[in-house]
Amino acid sequence: MARILFVMTGADRWTMADGTKHPTGFWAEEAAVPYRLFKDAGHDITVATPGGVVPTVDRASLAPEVNGGAEGAQRVAETLAGFAELQHPVRLADVELDDYDAVFYPGGHGPMEDLSGDADSGRLLARALRSGKPLGVVCHGPAALLAAVDADGTNAFAGYRVAAFTNDEEAQAGLADKAPWLLQDRLREAGVLVQEGEPWAPFVVEDRNLVTGQNPSSAGPLAEELLKRLA
Repeated sequence: MARILFVMTGADRWTMADGTKHPTGFWAEEAAVPYRLFKDAGHDITVATPGGVVPTVDRASLAPEVNGGAEGAQRVAETLAGFAELQHPVRLADVELDDYDAVFYPGGHGPMEDLSGDADSGRLLARALRSGKPLGVVCHGPAALLAAVDADGTNAFAGYRVAAFTNDEEAQAGLADKAPWLLQDRLREAGVLVQEGEPWAPFVVEDRNLVTGQNPSSAGPLAEELLKRLA
């Protein structure tokens, strides 16, 4: 049995360029699908958030149209209902990497608000990357990579190939023009090598111990790759 740390956003709003607050949180599929796969494989899950707040699901991510229909939406909702660890997160600042065998960051727009500048998360990510332990990050989760800055000001992930939610996908989702910044642009500015797959199609990039996925449909394939690495 492996011990897997889910690092999740504590934000329930995303501040837009004009100062308005867009309701958000974590994206249901990106947490539920990996959780189900990991638990079915017999692994133990711990959730950590900034301040230990209970994470909020983005209500839009529960809709049938983003889950392949009513059956998919029901399956995701049922998985989240059984995800007891969500209700008892630990404080991110208290996490000891040595206690875990792998680290996973689901997305949703929430990480754009909090994890993108969270120093505790940034230090954890840098340590996880250098530890060689499996590290999985999906969709908007790579916003957290922006906080992983070394003492010399260099991003710890500079030079790594990653997948992340693209500018095209943000535009198609209708938020690119309202966003204060775009994830793909900021990652590239930090020296991270963003690779692009087709919008909304599963796309996973592996670079050393780092496994990243572009969008919600990439969460399952990413989790499967982490399972292989934990076997």
